Amino acid sequence: MLAGVSTDYYTRLEQGRERHPSDQVLDALAEALLLDPDATDHLHELARARRSRHNRVGQADQLSSHLLQLVDRWEHTPAFIVNRRWDVLARNTLSAAVCGWLENSDNMMRLVFLNPAAQEFFPADWEREAYAYAAHLRAMVGAGGDDPFLLELVEELSRGSATFRQLWARHDVHVRTHESIRLHHHDVGDLALHFEGFAINSAPGHVLVVGQAEPGSPSADGLAKLGWLAVSNR
Repeated sequence: MLAGVSTDYYTRLEQGRERHPSDQVLDALAEALLLDPDATDHLHELARARRSRHNRVGQADQLSSHLLQLVDRWEHTPAFIVNRRWDVLARNTLSAAVCGWLENSDNMMRLVFLNPAAQEFFPADWEREAYAYAAHLRAMVGAGGDDPFLLELVEELSRGSATFRQLWARHDVHVRTHESIRLHHHDVGDLALHFEGFAINSAPGHVLVVGQAEPGSPSADGLAKLGWLAVSNR
């Protein structure tokens, strides 16, 4: 009633018998369901024809030499590149020093949900990080629901983590574009970092993530120490 559609039409939408709702209907449903912008975009993505999706199943996660050089040349900030499954495809020395030593750090979803040490690595923010990663993955599954590797990751996380199962059942959607997080590193202590994600136009579906600490802060000093340790241990 709130969306201005009939009960029969809404039932056919839920049952998958109506596959081509208009944008106006989707917007009305989003308003009636009090969806935020991320969830509204997710709703439109789910209803959109598969032929309109830009990323194809099996698209190779190959990075150009220019991208690899770009990541390597960030010397004072952690930087890494991920795909929509959050596989870490490349990272610079400082990013490896921050979390590359952790088990499952080749995929940030597995790191958060399948590595018990993650709760010590995110001592104050683990629950928030877990929620954010699950909600982001839900958005990615909507955008790439025909990617078998993405679905396999969901199954793996569901088998290995009760927390993931609970969060996944909520169907929350949130696309991560920037985050401020607190970490605890065994060599330099607590770090407060702000990360920004940048879509890579030359590699659709891939994101460049760059972190930084507040200049002059203890976290900036900790990053500098980590960088020095990483270089000296080569």
